Amino acid sequence: MKLLSVIIPCYNEERTIATLLENVLAAPLAIDRELVIVNDGSTDTSDKIIRQFMQNHPAVPIKYIEQANSGKGAAVRTGIKASCGDCLIIQDADLEYDPKDHQRCIEPILQGRAQVVYGSRVRQKGNRCSALRFYLGGLAVTWFTDLMFAARLTDEPTCYKTFDGDLIRALEFENNDFGWEPEVTCKLLRLGYKIVEVPVSYIPRHIAEGKKIRWQDGAKAFRIIWQWRFRSMKKYVHLRKK
Repeated sequence: MKLLSVIIPCYNEERTIATLLENVLAAPLAIDRELVIVNDGSTDTSDKIIRQFMQNHPAVPIKYIEQANSGKGAAVRTGIKASCGDCLIIQDADLEYDPKDHQRCIEPILQGRAQVVYGSRVRQKGNRCSALRFYLGGLAVTWFTDLMFAARLTDEPTCYKTFDGDLIRALEFENNDFGWEPEVTCKLLRLGYKIVEVPVSYIPRHIAEGKKIRWQDGAKAFRIIWQWRFRSMKKYVHLRKK
C-alpha cells in the first residue's frame, strides 16, 4: 500500500490546528497516510493541542517534531527529511485549504502522469480571493515564474505543493522562510519537471486572523526566481527529468 506524507508546519495556530488535524484524518484517501507535524517554536498552546490530538488518536501514524522558530521553509524542510511517503503534500496548519483535496492532488502522481502537482486556487471556480494585495502579489509571482521558465502555471504560491517522495527528499534547499516556495518551483522547472495543476478549494484568512505572509516575502520571491533562473544546477544533474 502506498503512503502519503502530510507535512504540517505549525507556528502559533492554536485557533485552527485541532480542527485542521481532524479534517486531515477525515479526508477520503485511497492510500495510507502519515502526519508529520513540525511545531516551529510556537509560543501559544499549539503544542498542548497537538499532544492532546495524538493521545486521542494513538493508532494514527504521527511524527511530531519541535524546533526553535526558524520559518515556514525550515519547518517544511524538517518535515520532508522526516517523511517516508511515496508522495508528499504540504498542508498549512490554518483552514485556508481543504484536506478533502489531498486525493485530487496526489492522483496524477499515483497514476504515473506526474511527479509534481500543485493545487491551483485560480482553477477552482467559486473560490474567494485573498485581500487584493495578496491576490495581485500571487498573480505577479506566478507571471514572473512563467516568464522566466516558459511555464504555464496559474498559482505558483499555492500551499498545496505535492511531490513524488523520493524526488523531493533528494533536493536540497536554502530558504527557511516563505522563500522556500519559489525556490522549490524554480529548481524543479530547471530540472525539466512538468508541474501539473489541479483545482483546489480555498477560504482566505486575513492578517488579523493569523495570516503570516507579508509584502517582503513577495519581493524576495522575485529575487529568488531571478537567481535560480541562472544559478548552477550541476549538483542536481542526476535528478534531471529524462
